[in-house]
Amino acid sequence: MDFKEKYDCIINTLQDKKAKDVRVIDIRQLTAIADYFIICSGTSTTHIKTLSDEVEKKLTENGVKPLRREGYNSARWILMDYEDIVVHIFHEEDREYYNLEHLWQDGKTILLDSIN
Repeated sequence: MDFKEKYDCIINTLQDKKAKDVRVIDIRQLTAIADYFIICSGTSTTHIKTLSDEVEKKLTENGVKPLRREGYNSARWILMDYEDIVVHIFHEEDREYYNLEHLWQDGKTILLDSIN
């Protein structure tokens, strides 16, 4: 699975499962930890776990496993590391508190369908 297919799979899965306020930040010029952050919110811990489970299921079906997954047990902020893409799935309150979009404001916020 190439980068574009992986990206599309993640975005489509999050949208299909009704993730809230999906954002993408291009961080390639800022750090070596990843190329993109995909950030979204869930409405409950059950919803957040479902979003994480579905992303992992869809990518695993295509031979892509996360390097790591953090925060699943508490389901307030789940981080899924797919090497060049890091997915952050937040509870809405925690997303406001940690405000990754502000912390990474030097990154380029991009439209969901503008990745080539």
